[in-house]
Amino acid sequence: MLRYLLMFLALALPVKAEEVIAGLSQSRISIATDFDGSEILIFGAVKRDTPAETEPLQVIVTVEGPSEPLTVRKKDKRFGIWVNTSQVDVIGAPSFYAVATTAPMDQTLNENQDLEHSVSIARAIKLSRDRFPGDEAFEKALIRIRETAGLYQTNIGAVTLEEGTLFSTSIRLPANLHEGDYRARFFLTRGGEVIDTHTTDIDVQKVGLERFLFRLSRENPLLYGLMSLAIAIFAGWAASAAFRVLRV
Repeated sequence: MLRYLLMFLALALPVKAEEVIAGLSQSRISIATDFDGSEILIFGAVKRDTPAETEPLQVIVTVEGPSEPLTVRKKDKRFGIWVNTSQVDVIGAPSFYAVATTAPMDQTLNENQDLEHSVSIARAIKLSRDRFPGDEAFEKALIRIRETAGLYQTNIGAVTLEEGTLFSTSIRLPANLHEGDYRARFFLTRGGEVIDTHTTDIDVQKVGLERFLFRLSRENPLLYGLMSLAIAIFAGWAASAAFRVLRV
């Protein structure tokens, strides 16, 4: 009886007319001392069970790094000195976030869908629940700073969609990546509405000396600080000794 009930429920579920199938050129990135960035090729296809509709299909791809809380501060000049005058606490901001689309965002996704799925950079940043007038300025400042560093990217029209079926794009990962689990999301939209999504993970890990120093700084900060101090003292002594030799 239970088997027949499950079969009935499965048949009653709506069948998706269009589904996204996607992949990455690499799902693991290793950060070594000579790491100067990487580029991920993203590709996929639209699987259809029925003929395509007349309204064009759009594709959005996002790549998101580990989220972290932080505080954004504003400085003003007081009596000739720059001091912190106000601040906004951010519950979570992605350490890296890239958005690539087939068309301008206002033609690809409406505001309600952006709010639901947190697709745009502004929606991916979670400010404190008690928002006040002027908080948007801090949010824009954070986005501007990270865009300059290459950590936040908005690539309009960077996704190519051929015959409404095959799509591809590439995302440039900068050298200053954070270690952790990254997430790539794929959205199929039509008329601003999301009709299907797909998610896959990217593993970003430090290796070699980079990983040793990173783990040491997190697991034993005192030893890491003492070692850094010792290296700085030795480097200063070596530079001084070399200078004396050159003067002789």
